[in-house]
Amino acid sequence: MLIFEIVGMAWRALGTNKLRSALTTSGITIGIFSVISVMTTISALQSSIETGLTFLGSNIFQFSKWPAGSFNTFGDDRFKNRRNIDYPTYLEFARLMKDTVDLTVPKVFDQGVQAVYENKKTNPNLTLAGTNQGFITSNDFKIANGRNLAPDDVEFSRSVCVIGDEVVKRLFAEGGAVGRTIRLDNRTYEVIGTFAPKGGSFGGSDDDMVIIPITKFFENYGSHNRSINIAVQSRNQLLYERTMGFATGAFRKARGLSPEDSNDFETYGNDSLASAFRNIAGVVRVGAFVISTIALVAAGIGIMNIMLVSVTERTKEIGIRKSLGARQRDIRWQFLLEALFLSLLGAIAGIVLGVLAGNALAVFLQAKVVVPWEWALAGVLVCSGIGIVFGLYPAHKAASLDPIEALRFE
Repeated sequence: MLIFEIVGMAWRALGTNKLRSALTTSGITIGIFSVISVMTTISALQSSIETGLTFLGSNIFQFSKWPAGSFNTFGDDRFKNRRNIDYPTYLEFARLMKDTVDLTVPKVFDQGVQAVYENKKTNPNLTLAGTNQGFITSNDFKIANGRNLAPDDVEFSRSVCVIGDEVVKRLFAEGGAVGRTIRLDNRTYEVIGTFAPKGGSFGGSDDDMVIIPITKFFENYGSHNRSINIAVQSRNQLLYERTMGFATGAFRKARGLSPEDSNDFETYGNDSLASAFRNIAGVVRVGAFVISTIALVAAGIGIMNIMLVSVTERTKEIGIRKSLGARQRDIRWQFLLEALFLSLLGAIAGIVLGVLAGNALAVFLQAKVVVPWEWALAGVLVCSGIGIVFGLYPAHKAASLDPIEALRFE
């Protein structure tokens, strides 16, 4: 028989039992969907990070109590029992570094703040930051109207603020935010500037930010059980590593650590954040691959079972074909192709659904839309292998039937 005739017969055989074929391929679809959707989402997020979606500005590194990108460390006693980084420590560190760097920025945050102006309110999900004039540089913000925080605002603990674009739209849709007075947690602040729209990432927005002088933050909210993050900007990229080494020594001195003491703080920059994400992504990929492999093996067993049932149901048909001259290899190829088609149909459906679901999540998280071609190709190859491996035995059983006994089968 010509190969295209065998292919046509295999395809038509699947069409005679559409529901059974669809249910059989669903196992493959679920397995491929799970891995492709996860890989699509991870690839989209990683692509966004590696093309400039960074937490810190250029040539910036940061000191913190907690490790970068470690979402499971807040219950870890190794980090929880560290001393907080307080404001006097920052002041001493800034004094030590004043002739070495252009910028040292203290930052402390409070979440879930609501801004009120007259009868207008924002959602109670604003991020309030106590900081200084270097915040816009260290976090890559730009002033749209008005001015930035000034050193005098921090020194004299003034009740002033700079608000994000989302706050402006909520409270001052008609314009004229600068010079107005708003309330944050029932405390009044004069708006001295507004941020240009920045957008966001990972489902969050940088436009719901409000900054006030760090001294006013501690005056209004207290400093108990609060730890400051300190951002430092080297003068250029060539001095980045050298500046980080010098700053680490200065920060140890400001913390009062002895030479034999280990660091009780974390130092990280954009590379560290990207590396932390890649490590997390790698673990997620491995987990998704293992789970999907188990699902695909189970689906392969289902294909074998259905093909064995099909061989039994079509025993007489096989006997007739053999009596008319069909060779063993023709029968074997037909049933093997049927198993392969079932597997590939499930793979294609799983890839399409996985890419759509993964990119839908990526869009929600404000990341780039991608198509993981390498994983899609791997899915097709793996499913082809599953179809062939689990279809071999049913195909061999069908090809080995004795034509006379097959014709007698009822």
